[in-house]
Amino acid sequence: MFSMFSVLNNAGLQKLPIIGADLLYDQQFISADQADTLLVEIIAQVQWRQAELKIYGRKVLTPRLTSWMGDSDASYVYSNTRFVPVPWISPVLMIKQQIESATGNTFNSVLLNYYRDGQDAMGWHSDDEKELGKQPVIASLSLGGERRFLLRRKDKTEKSIALHLQHGSLLLMQGVTQKNFQHALPRSTKQIPARINLTFRHIL
Repeated sequence: MFSMFSVLNNAGLQKLPIIGADLLYDQQFISADQADTLLVEIIAQVQWRQAELKIYGRKVLTPRLTSWMGDSDASYVYSNTRFVPVPWISPVLMIKQQIESATGNTFNSVLLNYYRDGQDAMGWHSDDEKELGKQPVIASLSLGGERRFLLRRKDKTEKSIALHLQHGSLLLMQGVTQKNFQHALPRSTKQIPARINLTFRHIL
């Protein structure tokens, strides 16, 4: 079960009133025109792959396409798999600098997820790998089809919370968020346009 959470304002990054999390959200971080252009350029320029992960001892293909991009030394381990970054491409580097300017944070890498339709998804997890530090800052930019983004406390004492991440929106997850919460992007039976999600982070 989950509760809906609506963000109706459009006044830059705003703190979401979720106890135990430190979340900032801007439903229109970039204009619709810039978001449209970025979506087309990133889909065309990125060399996408369907990663193979080891989960409970068996190999499975991720239900989405991915790319790990960043500085040459920003390798990353996820689900017992090490990802070595490919070099930055100009549209991603441009939006990285725009996010850094708006948030005051610096990022040396980004995980790009390509959800081709509603059947592509992301399971429950926290971005709490040791390479990210004790209180990681994750800047999540959404492009394309609007999807339901779920949050739940790790102790499962409350209902899951659903956010609808819009085209061109930015969600900043920081502080104790990853310590206390998991998040997921569930499958949908609806006809949903392709979505790109860029999660910028700093690998220590």
